[in-house]
Amino acid sequence: MKFEDRTRCDRTPAWAALHAHYQNSVKDFDVRDAFAQDATRFENFSQAAPHVFADLSKNRLDATTQNLLIDLAKQCGIEAHRDAMFAGSAVNNTENRAAMHWLLRRPSAGHKFFENQLVAGINTAYVAMNNIANNDATGVGKSNSDEVQQTLSSMLAFAEHIRADAQFTDIVNIGIGGSDNGPRMVTQALDAFATTGKRLHFVSNVDGAELAAVLKQLKAENTLFIVSSKSFTTLETITNAHSAKAWFAANYPKKSELSVADKGIARHFVALTSNVKAAQAFGISTTFGFWDWVGGRYSLWSAIGLPIAIAIGEQNFRDLLAGAAQMDAHFCTAPLTHNLPVRLGLLDVWYRNFHGFTSRCVAPYHSALKRLPAYLQQLDMESNGKRVDAKGEVLPFATATLVWGEPGTDGQHTFFQVLHQGSDTVPVEFVVVKRERHGLAGHQEKLLANALAQSQALMLGKTDPNGHKHFPGNRPSTTLLLDDLTPASLGALIALYEHRTFVAGSVWGINSFDQWGVELGKALATDIEKRFQTGDLSGLDASTHGLMRKLAE
Repeated sequence: MKFEDRTRCDRTPAWAALHAHYQNSVKDFDVRDAFAQDATRFENFSQAAPHVFADLSKNRLDATTQNLLIDLAKQCGIEAHRDAMFAGSAVNNTENRAAMHWLLRRPSAGHKFFENQLVAGINTAYVAMNNIANNDATGVGKSNSDEVQQTLSSMLAFAEHIRADAQFTDIVNIGIGGSDNGPRMVTQALDAFATTGKRLHFVSNVDGAELAAVLKQLKAENTLFIVSSKSFTTLETITNAHSAKAWFAANYPKKSELSVADKGIARHFVALTSNVKAAQAFGISTTFGFWDWVGGRYSLWSAIGLPIAIAIGEQNFRDLLAGAAQMDAHFCTAPLTHNLPVRLGLLDVWYRNFHGFTSRCVAPYHSALKRLPAYLQQLDMESNGKRVDAKGEVLPFATATLVWGEPGTDGQHTFFQVLHQGSDTVPVEFVVVKRERHGLAGHQEKLLANALAQSQALMLGKTDPNGHKHFPGNRPSTTLLLDDLTPASLGALIALYEHRTFVAGSVWGINSFDQWGVELGKALATDIEKRFQTGDLSGLDASTHGLMRKLAE
């Protein structure tokens, strides 16, 4: 049975049972009472996965809820849908494409993590995934697998060449969406592993102020521009690329090189694209491509990761891939009851559809992860922010939540007030890293104390006759704990979020791999831009007509 033809989640027995359970037993569930009644609650509602330990015990869950959610996953065909994705089936049904981002991070045989750090079950899964990827009958095909490894090796070799080239002091990544969010987040998160001294800059907004602010810091002869666009037609990216090219030509000191087949452009610009012809027409001779089964928000593992590789080097980039592959293997093999991406995805469904919570706060207690909430906004909200199912039928229930957040402890002094005493209940996700790498005495203990104290305060609250000082408590939170922020642990964390998003979307019957919602605004912007040039305002709605007149004054 095709995924889009299965029984809709709200028509399954498990959904009805969850609704009854919520109304009859859980509507007034208090986590504080649950801890008082169960001395083993922490052990029962926490688990380890590759590189990540998750404490789910402060959530509004009991054993019955967990069992019913697992029943829901089974009745919605989560396992079959997952296996179809890993077999290379066209799970992106609206575009008739596979979603094989997992293949990008399948490490070469003998990688140290798979030799030394995996339990037998996960190692078995890795072998099974290898067999899938090398079996032409699956549709994935050995040729795809070989192409991935060849492209990866070429990209990493180029990255090492740039790392070793003292002329390049600044790297500018020009992209938007997944071509910006992933590389920007990861390079910042792994700054402790960046050893070359090269400065990385990211430009995404078509607002020229962003590019101008970067360019004024640079010398043309010392700069490498990376143009990241699968189609090489993305409006924001190509506009910025042409402006960067014009600036480069105007500021490059060796004018003679520019006049001979654009040698300066060819050396100082590289493209990450599938449209090699367009890149060559731009003047770029070095390109690294990727495949139509690589979605933008899942692309940091591909050639789009070039700025990451330049920042942290080949071995660290391979470790990033390996950490993600470990989480892939966990997702593929762990039973649903102890499968962390499944448990988190089902928790999202539980909170959205039964408790009615509309948002989720992500609070990373590590400053290097400051871009993680923004990265997760695209991953979660672009994947599952849809009101129709995979067949295009309008769903009668809510889907994706709003994802937002800032690092602790900054968030404590800005928006945590609404988390503790606001009228809406917002589940909070604390991402905590045990070990630090900065070596400054006294900071890490204070940081960890604040993370634990905030989750404790959200749960316990405070009774006070003065209403201004009363905290209701029973506010749910999850803590994801990493021993250290390394390439491998970050890779595992990102893959965990990817699969969690897939699980929630799968329950809802959503195609999590398309993004038609971003297209309408693009088309209208093209029309309006032409109207700015021609002055033709005919046929516009009254508001847009009035605003354009105002802008023309």
